Amino acid sequence: MKMVVLDGYTLNPGDNPWDEVASFGELTLYDRTPAEMVLERSRGAQVLLTNKTVLSAATLAALPELRLVCVLATGYNVVDLEKSAQLGIPVVNVPEYGSDSVAQHAIALLLELTNRVAHYHRAVARGDWSASPDFTLVGEPLTELCGKSIGIVGLGRIGARVARIAQALGMEVLAYNPRHRVAPEGISLRWLGLDQLFSQADVVSLHCPLNNENEGMVNRRTLSLMKPQALLINTSRGGLVVERDLAEALNSGSIAGAAVDVAAREPIPADSPLLGAKNCIVTPHIAWATLAARKRLMAATAANIASFLAGKPRNVVNGVQ
Repeated sequence: MKMVVLDGYTLNPGDNPWDEVASFGELTLYDRTPAEMVLERSRGAQVLLTNKTVLSAATLAALPELRLVCVLATGYNVVDLEKSAQLGIPVVNVPEYGSDSVAQHAIALLLELTNRVAHYHRAVARGDWSASPDFTLVGEPLTELCGKSIGIVGLGRIGARVARIAQALGMEVLAYNPRHRVAPEGISLRWLGLDQLFSQADVVSLHCPLNNENEGMVNRRTLSLMKPQALLINTSRGGLVVERDLAEALNSGSIAGAAVDVAAREPIPADSPLLGAKNCIVTPHIAWATLAARKRLMAATAANIASFLAGKPRNVVNGVQ
């Protein structure tokens, strides 16, 4: 069986071998694949593995030998699901591998906004503390989270973990889900409508997949509902946010700060309005990438292939069994 990995570098930059996946057949690895070479590299493959390389309807239609698409991620919007279903090709993802890592990063971003760790480290390195007339160095204000509220948009696996950590910090948890509204065990929360959540929360944290319904959900209107001291965290998908609107809200003081690990275009363009926005922290889509999470992702991908070969495909996202 011929298998092709179109963009494998981020999953294994050298510390996470492909051995388990390779055990199923002939494996061809590409660190990354430009759009114009996707079809050429995919020809003859029975199994295609992609993280962020787009598999369009036209590409899928031109691959008659293709039997399975493995998405090396939880999000699967890079694959044309309608066309793959028409062709009878299962598309599988890995829904649970990095929840703890992403939740940890979301809280790290929040704490960076509230506790200014990097700012004060740089100040000490410059010698500011050594030159201080006091025992301390008071500058940028710090914010205590206990007693504040966090609004979780999308209370799935990651959102629930963030909620638990926030609750342990003494925060009140507010939550919005468009449909499913069952509070995870051990979490005390209040369900709100989306506009209510934006207007009431001291922190809004996004944890929902990107789709046609929620693209651009954080925009000039929803940002205008937020408190002036409110913070926005996005470790989900960049397309949830209208970036120019967020930059304007930050620069005008409409909201107090934002921290994002994702961008509408990745890698982020050098002229992105977020890069120069006031009190905006940007990390390079790295929340998912702890070694522990990447090892789970590799193992789950191998298990997806094994299940398919056994005639019982799992984690199918396009309805093809």
